[in-house]
This record gives sequence, C-alpha cells and structure tokens, in this order.
Amino acid sequence: MLAAAVELRDAGVKILQYRNKKGAARQILDDARELKAKLGESVRLIMNDRADLCVAADFDGVHVGQEDLSAEGTRRVIGPDCWLGVSTHNTEQLLEADAGSADYLAIGPVFSTSSKQRLDPVVGLEWVRRARQLTRKPLVAIGGITRGNALEVISAGADAVAVISDLLPHPRKSAEEFLRILG
Repeated sequence: MLAAAVELRDAGVKILQYRNKKGAARQILDDARELKAKLGESVRLIMNDRADLCVAADFDGVHVGQEDLSAEGTRRVIGPDCWLGVSTHNTEQLLEADAGSADYLAIGPVFSTSSKQRLDPVVGLEWVRRARQLTRKPLVAIGGITRGNALEVISAGADAVAVISDLLPHPRKSAEEFLRILG
C-alpha cells in the first residue's frame, strides 16, 4: 500500500483516499499514520468512513457513505477545516448532502464496478449531467471509472474522478496516463 501511494504521488496525484473496509480500527490507524509519515503534506489524505481515525491520523478529510455517520455528525467530529465528502446515489441524497456542510459530493456508481461488495444501481452519464445541474459543489464521479471513460465523465459535469481498479497493477504508469488524458 505504501509503495503504491508513493507511486501515485510521484505520478502527480494530489488526493488519495485510504479505504479499508475490513480492518480493525488499530490497524487502520497504524496504516493511516504510516501514509501520513511517508507522504507528508505532498498529497491530501482522505480517510474513508471513519471521522475519528481521520482526526487521530491528522488526515486532511473524511469521506462518508449513506450508511456511515451522518455528514453533520461527521462535521462535528472533524471540525470546520477538514474536507468532508459524501457519497450520493440519487436526487434525494444529492440534495440533502448539497444542503449540508459537505465540501464535495461523490456521485455514482457511474459504471459497473467490482470494488464494492454491495453495489448501488449504476447511474450512468445522464445522472452526472443531472447532478451537475443540481449543485455547485465539486462532484467526484465514482464507480467503474477507467482511462477509457474518464474524459466522458468529466465532460458530463464531474470535477474529478475516483479510481481504484484501473490504477492496478501499475499505479504510477496508470495515474500518469489518467492525468495526461484529463490534462
């Protein structure tokens, strides 16, 4: 994990999310502190799901889903200076997150993905276009984003893309290609 994070940083990635759905809190915190020590301030580090561990690891923000601590509860834990991202999958969720203190809204899954155990229905590019009309907050498209479709997603209205599978097995090379494509 650390080697991949360094490769992504060296490729020019500016934001990394640490996502560990199965680890114990102690292991997640230890990993997060290692990431912070290795990457320092060169990359914004976002903790997935865990506001408490975001603060404990001195990360730059936290990303929560619909079944995690509420956005407002998360904001109370992390304070006003950390970034708060919220996953949304439909109009109701997007409007609720938009009205709250989230700094950015994740929308998706735009395409089918294998990195989630319980997958919400695929929303497609039309939902990205609609979401762009509903908010001025930054939109991060998630779910099945690849080098082959990332530009379409940005053209549809997303400000950024979140990627897992298409960065493997060569994180640096893949990230460099993504950044070149999205230029």
